[in-house]
Amino acid sequence: MSNQAPNRARVIPLRPPAERPGIAAIASPTAPSPDRRPAPREPLWRDLVGDVLRRERQAQERTLKDVADSARISMPYLSEVERGRKEASSEVLAAAAHALGLSLGDLLARAQGELVRLSSRHSARSRTTMSSSYDGLCLAA
Repeated sequence: MSNQAPNRARVIPLRPPAERPGIAAIASPTAPSPDRRPAPREPLWRDLVGDVLRRERQAQERTLKDVADSARISMPYLSEVERGRKEASSEVLAAAAHALGLSLGDLLARAQGELVRLSSRHSARSRTTMSSSYDGLCLAA
């Protein structure tokens, strides 16, 4: 036997001591703290664009295969874009929009409208639960 301490990982806390969870929270790191609610997730651009594409396709009562063939993109890829799983290029988005009779600008304007609607709902909720000096939205392409 050696005189050295057993091998243990050294834990360096990332939060100040006042914000550290108690022993019970350490035992279950995935359990949310009772005094803190998880912040609502802001929507991702790919989710918004995919939702707009899917809603427009369904409003036209067209199949995924029909739109994918018209846009000359694969049906599985278009499905992934609609579900927000793929970050599509502007060429793919333009092709899908044109297949639905929309311009790329129309598609992006509708997605932007959704983003504004959801962001205003999100910021209204967050203002009631916590104060923040940031009250804006910035998109860069």
